[in-house]
Amino acid sequence: MRSSFVSEAFSPLIGERALLVDLRAAGAVDALELQAAELWLRQLPCPSIAWIDPDLSGPLRAWSASFDLVVTGEDELAPVLETIRGWPIASLALVQLLRHGRTLDLHEALVAESLVYSMLQAGPEFAAWRSARREARQRTAPLAPAVLCERNDDTLEITLNRPQKHNAFSSEMRDGLCEALHTALADPAIERVVLRGAGASFCSGGDLDEFGSFPDPATAHVIRSTRNPGRLLAALAERVRFDVHGACVGAGIELPAFARRVVAAPSAFFQLPEVRMGLVPGAGGTASLPRRIGRQRCAWLALSAQRIDARTALGWGLVDELAPETEGAARRYVSNR
Repeated sequence: MRSSFVSEAFSPLIGERALLVDLRAAGAVDALELQAAELWLRQLPCPSIAWIDPDLSGPLRAWSASFDLVVTGEDELAPVLETIRGWPIASLALVQLLRHGRTLDLHEALVAESLVYSMLQAGPEFAAWRSARREARQRTAPLAPAVLCERNDDTLEITLNRPQKHNAFSSEMRDGLCEALHTALADPAIERVVLRGAGASFCSGGDLDEFGSFPDPATAHVIRSTRNPGRLLAALAERVRFDVHGACVGAGIELPAFARRVVAAPSAFFQLPEVRMGLVPGAGGTASLPRRIGRQRCAWLALSAQRIDARTALGWGLVDELAPETEGAARRYVSNR
Protein backbone atom coordinates (compact mmCIF):
# COMPACT_ATOMS: atom_id res chain seq x y z
CA MET A 1 0.00 0.00 0.00
CA ARG A 2 2.84 2.40 0.70
CA SER A 3 4.65 1.89 -2.57
CA SER A 4 5.10 4.99 -4.72
CA PHE A 5 3.88 2.90 -7.66
CA VAL A 6 0.39 2.37 -6.19
CA SER A 7 -1.20 4.99 -8.47
CA GLU A 8 0.11 3.22 -11.54
CA ALA A 9 -0.65 -0.26 -10.21
CA PHE A 10 -4.32 0.70 -9.76
CA SER A 11 -4.72 2.92 -12.81
CA PRO A 12 -7.66 2.09 -15.10
CA LEU A 13 -5.33 2.68 -18.05
CA ILE A 14 -2.36 0.48 -17.18
CA GLY A 15 -3.16 -1.36 -13.95
CA GLU A 16 -5.99 -2.90 -11.95
CA ARG A 17 -9.38 -1.34 -12.60
CA ALA A 18 -10.78 -1.98 -9.11
CA LEU A 19 -9.68 -2.92 -5.61
CA LEU A 20 -11.80 -5.60 -3.93
CA VAL A 21 -11.11 -6.34 -0.25
CA ASP A 22 -12.83 -9.31 1.38
CA LEU A 23 -13.50 -8.39 5.01
CA ARG A 24 -15.67 -11.41 5.78
CA ALA A 25 -12.87 -13.46 7.31
CA ALA A 26 -10.50 -10.69 8.40
CA GLY A 27 -8.80 -11.12 11.76
CA ALA A 28 -7.54 -8.59 14.29
CA VAL A 29 -6.41 -5.28 12.84
CA ASP A 30 -4.24 -2.44 14.04
CA ALA A 31 -6.05 0.89 14.42
CA LEU A 32 -3.09 2.90 13.08
CA GLU A 33 -2.88 0.67 10.02
CA LEU A 34 -6.58 1.21 9.35
CA GLN A 35 -6.12 4.97 9.66
CA ALA A 36 -3.28 4.92 7.13
CA ALA A 37 -5.29 2.69 4.81
CA GLU A 38 -8.24 5.08 4.99
CA LEU A 39 -6.09 7.91 3.65
CA TRP A 40 -4.74 5.61 0.95
CA LEU A 41 -8.27 4.66 -0.15
CA ARG A 42 -9.13 8.34 -0.68
CA GLN A 43 -6.26 8.64 -3.14
CA LEU A 44 -6.76 5.33 -4.94
CA PRO A 45 -7.19 5.92 -8.71
CA CYS A 46 -9.83 3.21 -9.11
CA PRO A 47 -13.05 2.20 -7.33
CA SER A 48 -12.60 0.43 -4.00
CA ILE A 49 -15.06 -2.27 -2.92
CA ALA A 50 -15.42 -3.91 0.48
CA TRP A 51 -17.13 -7.32 0.64
CA ILE A 52 -18.64 -7.65 4.10
CA ASP A 53 -21.02 -9.77 6.12
CA PRO A 54 -24.20 -7.83 6.95
CA ASP A 55 -23.52 -8.30 10.68
CA LEU A 56 -19.90 -7.06 10.53
CA SER A 57 -19.13 -4.83 13.52
CA GLY A 58 -16.24 -3.14 15.28
CA PRO A 59 -13.24 -1.39 13.69
CA LEU A 60 -13.60 -3.21 10.37
CA ARG A 61 -17.21 -2.10 10.03
CA ALA A 62 -16.13 1.48 10.64
CA TRP A 63 -13.27 1.08 8.16
CA SER A 64 -15.63 -0.25 5.48
CA ALA A 65 -17.18 3.22 5.36
CA SER A 66 -13.93 4.42 3.75
CA PHE A 67 -14.53 2.32 0.64
CA ASP A 68 -16.36 3.66 -2.38
CA LEU A 69 -19.01 0.97 -1.94
CA VAL A 70 -19.74 -2.18 0.02
CA VAL A 71 -21.36 -5.41 -1.15
CA THR A 72 -22.69 -8.38 0.79
CA GLY A 73 -22.99 -10.95 -1.99
CA GLU A 74 -22.02 -12.02 -5.49
CA ASP A 75 -25.30 -10.72 -6.90
CA GLU A 76 -24.40 -7.20 -5.75
CA LEU A 77 -20.76 -7.48 -6.84
CA ALA A 78 -21.06 -8.96 -10.34
CA PRO A 79 -22.80 -6.05 -12.12
CA VAL A 80 -20.44 -3.56 -10.45
CA LEU A 81 -17.37 -5.39 -11.74
CA GLU A 82 -18.96 -5.66 -15.19
CA THR A 83 -19.37 -1.88 -15.33
CA ILE A 84 -15.87 -1.17 -14.04
CA ARG A 85 -14.33 -3.53 -16.61
CA GLY A 86 -16.32 -2.09 -19.48
CA TRP A 87 -16.26 1.60 -18.57
CA PRO A 88 -13.20 2.10 -16.33
CA ILE A 89 -12.74 5.82 -16.98
CA ALA A 90 -16.33 6.77 -16.15
CA SER A 91 -16.24 4.43 -13.13
CA LEU A 92 -13.16 6.16 -11.75
CA ALA A 93 -14.60 9.61 -12.46
CA LEU A 94 -17.78 8.68 -10.57
CA VAL A 95 -16.08 7.52 -7.38
CA GLN A 96 -13.63 10.43 -7.39
CA LEU A 97 -16.56 12.83 -7.76
CA LEU A 98 -18.42 11.20 -4.87
CA ARG A 99 -15.33 11.23 -2.67
CA HIS A 100 -14.80 14.91 -3.43
CA GLY A 101 -18.46 15.70 -2.83
CA ARG A 102 -18.24 14.78 0.85
CA THR A 103 -16.49 18.10 1.55
CA LEU A 104 -18.61 20.32 -0.71
CA ASP A 105 -21.83 22.23 -0.19
CA LEU A 106 -24.67 21.61 -2.60
CA HIS A 107 -23.79 24.38 -5.04
CA GLU A 108 -20.14 23.33 -5.20
CA ALA A 109 -21.17 19.69 -5.64
CA LEU A 110 -23.36 20.61 -8.62
CA VAL A 111 -20.52 22.55 -10.22
CA ALA A 112 -18.14 19.62 -9.69
CA GLU A 113 -20.64 17.20 -11.25
CA SER A 114 -21.07 19.41 -14.30
CA LEU A 115 -17.32 19.71 -14.79
CA VAL A 116 -16.83 15.94 -14.61
CA TYR A 117 -19.82 15.27 -16.86
CA SER A 118 -18.52 17.76 -19.43
CA MET A 119 -15.06 16.19 -19.39
CA LEU A 120 -16.50 12.72 -19.99
CA GLN A 121 -18.58 13.99 -22.91
CA ALA A 122 -15.26 14.45 -24.72
CA GLY A 123 -13.95 11.03 -23.64
CA PRO A 124 -13.54 7.76 -25.52
CA GLU A 125 -16.18 5.79 -23.62
CA PHE A 126 -18.99 8.22 -24.43
CA ALA A 127 -17.79 8.38 -28.03
CA ALA A 128 -17.96 4.58 -28.22
CA TRP A 129 -21.47 4.57 -26.76
CA ARG A 130 -22.64 7.13 -29.33
CA SER A 131 -21.03 5.18 -32.15
CA ALA A 132 -22.73 1.95 -31.05
CA ARG A 133 -26.12 3.63 -30.86
CA ARG A 134 -27.02 3.86 -34.52
CA GLU A 135 -30.72 4.61 -34.37
CA ALA A 136 -31.66 7.46 -36.64
CA ARG A 137 -32.55 10.62 -34.78
CA GLN A 138 -35.96 11.81 -35.85
CA ARG A 139 -36.72 15.24 -34.53
CA THR A 140 -40.41 16.04 -34.68
CA ALA A 141 -42.30 19.10 -33.60
CA PRO A 142 -43.64 18.79 -30.03
CA LEU A 143 -47.29 17.81 -29.84
CA ALA A 144 -47.75 19.82 -26.64
CA PRO A 145 -45.64 21.74 -24.13
CA ALA A 146 -43.08 19.51 -22.40
CA VAL A 147 -44.09 20.91 -19.00
CA LEU A 148 -47.59 21.85 -17.88
CA CYS A 149 -48.31 24.13 -14.92
CA GLU A 150 -51.54 24.77 -13.06
CA ARG A 151 -52.02 27.12 -10.10
CA ASN A 152 -54.67 26.15 -7.55
CA ASP A 153 -54.77 28.70 -4.73
CA ASP A 154 -51.48 28.21 -2.86
CA THR A 155 -50.41 25.11 -4.82
CA LEU A 156 -48.47 24.95 -8.08
CA GLU A 157 -48.88 21.64 -9.91
CA ILE A 158 -46.17 20.83 -12.46
CA THR A 159 -46.54 17.92 -14.88
CA LEU A 160 -43.81 16.51 -17.10
CA ASN A 161 -45.68 16.11 -20.36
CA ARG A 162 -43.90 13.93 -22.90
CA PRO A 163 -45.84 10.71 -22.24
CA GLN A 164 -45.10 9.32 -25.72
CA LYS A 165 -41.41 9.23 -24.72
CA HIS A 166 -41.95 8.25 -21.07
CA ASN A 167 -41.11 11.86 -20.18
CA ALA A 168 -37.53 11.62 -21.40
CA PHE A 169 -35.81 14.69 -20.02
CA SER A 170 -35.11 17.00 -22.96
CA SER A 171 -33.69 20.51 -23.13
CA GLU A 172 -37.24 21.79 -23.69
CA MET A 173 -38.40 19.99 -20.54
CA ARG A 174 -35.44 21.35 -18.57
CA ASP A 175 -36.25 24.90 -19.68
CA GLY A 176 -39.94 24.54 -18.91
CA LEU A 177 -39.25 23.05 -15.48
CA CYS A 178 -36.80 25.84 -14.63
CA GLU A 179 -39.36 28.45 -15.67
CA ALA A 180 -42.00 26.88 -13.43
CA LEU A 181 -39.62 26.61 -10.47
CA HIS A 182 -38.54 30.25 -10.89
CA THR A 183 -42.22 31.18 -10.64
CA ALA A 184 -42.52 29.33 -7.34
CA LEU A 185 -39.37 30.91 -5.98
CA ALA A 186 -40.56 34.39 -6.90
CA ASP A 187 -43.99 33.98 -5.28
CA PRO A 188 -44.02 33.22 -1.52
CA ALA A 189 -47.80 32.76 -1.75
CA ILE A 190 -47.11 29.43 -3.46
CA GLU A 191 -46.82 27.21 -0.40
CA ARG A 192 -46.74 23.84 -2.18
CA VAL A 193 -45.22 22.61 -5.43
CA VAL A 194 -46.30 19.16 -6.63
CA LEU A 195 -44.48 17.48 -9.53
CA ARG A 196 -45.84 14.53 -11.49
CA GLY A 197 -45.34 12.83 -14.83
CA ALA A 198 -48.00 12.21 -17.49
CA GLY A 199 -48.39 8.74 -18.93
CA ALA A 200 -46.82 5.43 -17.94
CA SER A 201 -43.64 6.80 -16.36
CA PHE A 202 -42.56 9.70 -14.25
CA CYS A 203 -39.31 10.18 -16.21
CA SER A 204 -37.21 7.69 -18.18
CA GLY A 205 -34.02 9.77 -17.93
CA GLY A 206 -32.26 12.01 -20.39
CA ASP A 207 -33.58 12.12 -23.93
CA LEU A 208 -31.12 9.87 -25.76
CA ASP A 209 -31.89 11.60 -29.07
CA GLU A 210 -30.25 14.71 -27.64
CA PHE A 211 -27.16 13.00 -26.24
CA GLY A 212 -24.11 14.31 -28.04
CA SER A 213 -25.97 17.26 -29.57
CA PHE A 214 -24.18 19.81 -27.35
CA PRO A 215 -21.99 22.37 -29.20
CA ASP A 216 -18.94 21.45 -27.10
CA PRO A 217 -18.32 20.22 -23.53
CA ALA A 218 -17.27 23.64 -22.22
CA THR A 219 -20.42 25.34 -23.48
CA ALA A 220 -22.52 22.47 -22.14
CA HIS A 221 -21.02 23.10 -18.69
CA VAL A 222 -21.93 26.78 -18.89
CA ILE A 223 -25.51 25.88 -19.80
CA ARG A 224 -25.80 23.46 -16.85
CA SER A 225 -24.30 26.09 -14.54
CA THR A 226 -26.77 28.71 -15.76
CA ARG A 227 -29.98 26.68 -16.00
CA ASN A 228 -30.01 23.96 -13.37
CA PRO A 229 -33.36 22.64 -12.09
CA GLY A 230 -31.60 20.76 -9.29
CA ARG A 231 -30.38 23.99 -7.76
CA LEU A 232 -33.87 25.50 -7.94
CA LEU A 233 -35.43 22.38 -6.41
CA ALA A 234 -32.94 22.51 -3.55
CA ALA A 235 -33.94 26.12 -2.86
CA LEU A 236 -37.61 25.09 -2.84
CA ALA A 237 -37.10 21.74 -1.12
CA GLU A 238 -39.35 22.35 1.89
CA ARG A 239 -42.28 23.21 -0.38
CA VAL A 240 -41.82 20.49 -2.99
CA ARG A 241 -43.40 17.04 -3.26
CA PHE A 242 -42.77 14.59 -6.09
CA ASP A 243 -45.33 11.93 -6.99
CA VAL A 244 -43.44 9.35 -9.04
CA HIS A 245 -44.47 6.15 -10.84
CA GLY A 246 -43.24 3.74 -13.47
CA ALA A 247 -39.73 4.40 -14.75
CA CYS A 248 -37.71 6.78 -12.57
CA VAL A 249 -34.40 6.63 -14.38
CA GLY A 250 -31.47 9.06 -14.30
CA ALA A 251 -32.98 12.52 -13.97
CA GLY A 252 -36.20 10.75 -12.94
CA ILE A 253 -34.72 10.13 -9.49
CA GLU A 254 -31.83 12.58 -9.38
CA LEU A 255 -34.24 15.55 -9.39
CA PRO A 256 -36.83 14.16 -6.93
CA ALA A 257 -33.99 13.46 -4.48
CA PHE A 258 -33.59 17.21 -3.98
CA ALA A 259 -37.09 17.49 -2.49
CA ARG A 260 -38.03 16.85 1.12
CA ARG A 261 -40.87 14.52 0.14
CA VAL A 262 -41.04 11.87 -2.56
CA VAL A 263 -44.13 9.67 -2.87
CA ALA A 264 -43.75 6.58 -5.07
CA ALA A 265 -46.36 4.30 -6.60
CA PRO A 266 -45.70 0.59 -5.96
CA SER A 267 -44.87 0.16 -9.67
CA ALA A 268 -42.04 2.67 -9.57
CA PHE A 269 -38.49 1.53 -10.22
CA PHE A 270 -35.25 3.46 -9.98
CA GLN A 271 -32.02 3.21 -11.98
CA LEU A 272 -28.84 5.14 -12.81
CA PRO A 273 -27.53 3.94 -16.21
CA GLU A 274 -25.15 6.80 -17.07
CA VAL A 275 -21.79 5.18 -16.25
CA ARG A 276 -22.48 2.51 -18.89
CA MET A 277 -22.77 5.35 -21.39
CA GLY A 278 -19.32 6.63 -20.42
CA LEU A 279 -20.77 9.41 -18.26
CA VAL A 280 -21.81 10.10 -14.66
CA PRO A 281 -25.26 11.17 -13.45
CA GLY A 282 -25.67 14.68 -14.83
CA ALA A 283 -28.97 16.02 -13.45
CA GLY A 284 -27.55 16.65 -10.00
CA GLY A 285 -27.63 13.07 -8.76
CA THR A 286 -24.10 12.99 -7.37
CA ALA A 287 -25.14 15.93 -5.17
CA SER A 288 -28.72 14.95 -4.27
CA LEU A 289 -28.55 11.18 -3.92
CA PRO A 290 -25.65 10.91 -1.41
CA ARG A 291 -27.52 13.34 0.81
CA ARG A 292 -30.51 10.98 0.80
CA ILE A 293 -29.03 7.48 0.69
CA GLY A 294 -25.31 7.92 1.36
CA ARG A 295 -22.28 7.87 -0.91
CA GLN A 296 -21.86 4.10 -1.02
CA ARG A 297 -25.43 3.30 -2.06
CA CYS A 298 -25.26 6.04 -4.66
CA ALA A 299 -22.04 4.50 -5.99
CA TRP A 300 -23.62 1.04 -6.09
CA LEU A 301 -26.66 2.28 -8.01
CA ALA A 302 -24.47 4.05 -10.57
CA LEU A 303 -21.83 1.33 -10.94
CA SER A 304 -24.25 -1.61 -11.00
CA ALA A 305 -26.81 0.10 -13.30
CA GLN A 306 -29.36 -2.18 -11.59
CA ARG A 307 -32.99 -1.34 -10.96
CA ILE A 308 -34.37 -1.18 -7.45
CA ASP A 309 -38.07 -1.37 -6.71
CA ALA A 310 -40.20 1.02 -4.72
CA ARG A 311 -40.03 -0.90 -1.44
CA THR A 312 -36.24 -1.06 -1.60
CA ALA A 313 -36.19 2.65 -2.35
CA LEU A 314 -38.41 3.25 0.69
CA GLY A 315 -36.09 1.23 2.92
CA TRP A 316 -33.08 3.19 1.70
CA GLY A 317 -34.76 6.58 2.16
CA LEU A 318 -34.70 7.32 -1.56
CA VAL A 319 -38.47 7.81 -1.34
CA ASP A 320 -40.52 8.70 1.71
CA GLU A 321 -43.89 7.08 1.07
CA LEU A 322 -45.58 4.41 -1.01
CA ALA A 323 -48.96 5.40 -2.38
CA PRO A 324 -51.77 3.38 -3.99
CA GLU A 325 -51.41 2.75 -7.71
CA THR A 326 -54.99 3.66 -8.57
CA GLU A 327 -55.82 7.32 -8.87
CA GLY A 328 -58.52 8.39 -6.49
CA ALA A 329 -57.99 5.44 -4.15
CA ALA A 330 -57.73 6.08 -0.42
CA ARG A 331 -54.20 7.27 0.34
CA ARG A 332 -52.94 4.62 2.77
CA TYR A 333 -49.29 5.55 2.91
CA VAL A 334 -46.38 3.40 3.96
CA SER A 335 -43.89 5.87 5.36
CA ASN A 336 -40.35 5.93 6.72
CA ARG A 337 -40.65 9.49 8.03
